[in-house]
Amino acid sequence: MTEPLLSWRAGAIRKAILGFVEAVTTRGPHFVPPAERIAVFDNDGTLWCEQPVQAQVAFAQARLKHLVRTNPGLADRAPYKAFLSHDLTAIKALGKRGVFEVAFAVHAGMTVDNFIRSAKDWLAEARHPRFDRAYTDLVYQPQLELLDYLRAHEFEIWIVSGGGSDFIRAFAETSYGIPPERVIGSTVRTQVLDTNGHLDLFKLPHLESFDDREVKTETIGRTIGRRPILAFGNSDGDLSMLRYTLSGPGKRLALLLHHDDADREVAYDRDFVLSPLAEALDHAELFGLKRVSMSRDWATVFPAVSEAAPVKRIRRRGF
Repeated sequence: MTEPLLSWRAGAIRKAILGFVEAVTTRGPHFVPPAERIAVFDNDGTLWCEQPVQAQVAFAQARLKHLVRTNPGLADRAPYKAFLSHDLTAIKALGKRGVFEVAFAVHAGMTVDNFIRSAKDWLAEARHPRFDRAYTDLVYQPQLELLDYLRAHEFEIWIVSGGGSDFIRAFAETSYGIPPERVIGSTVRTQVLDTNGHLDLFKLPHLESFDDREVKTETIGRTIGRRPILAFGNSDGDLSMLRYTLSGPGKRLALLLHHDDADREVAYDRDFVLSPLAEALDHAELFGLKRVSMSRDWATVFPAVSEAAPVKRIRRRGF
């Protein structure tokens, strides 16, 4: 392959990634067999842009607007009113789990297949409020290169996200080359129904698993059955997964992306409503995490077509 990680600037982080992959794939004291080369990545804010709110929240808002046209009373009911009026204070009060519970609830009653088709249709048409590009154009170029580099060295790559697994499955294979069976995310309860001899899975308005913080580690153990040797996240919600990765034997790597580039993306950490970064940032050195600075370590952020597009400043009071 051509020179790897072209969008990663020369420095300690790029050197650490290249050195780690070389060590675990070369016969010697740190060699790891291909079957055990498990890499896990968070999605929102790690593989693509999550500001000013995660794409799935914007998708749910679009669905809610559609529902209000047939049921106008929803517009005055909490918590839907906050979503429709962009009331960030009220949304923040819900907490991350509460926000996603609303996002999941507005799609209750749909089959899983119809939900995924709806998500694909929305992603094809929706535009990011700042960059005026499709959300799937706002994947991070350095991460795409890292995924390719790991695949070339026989890593098995998984997404482990607090976002809905079905929503991520609508684009993960096309955008990242990660198949749907390697996506772990939050889930709602489903019900199998027979409609004229045809069986379908229908979404229910009840959260089954919110895949955040320690739950990420639990679902990795339950679903993958192997401890990862590489993990990449960007928030306190990923800290347990990162520490779990480092707690195993042998050579391991845990990377923490810090969004500190207000010009090319967004600068945030503690004050972001849905993806706070405080404990992980403050204790990165203690826990053995490698801090990746978007401004210093990435030569580019988005694929070139997105970077050429005009951008608008995000208004911090809303989205």
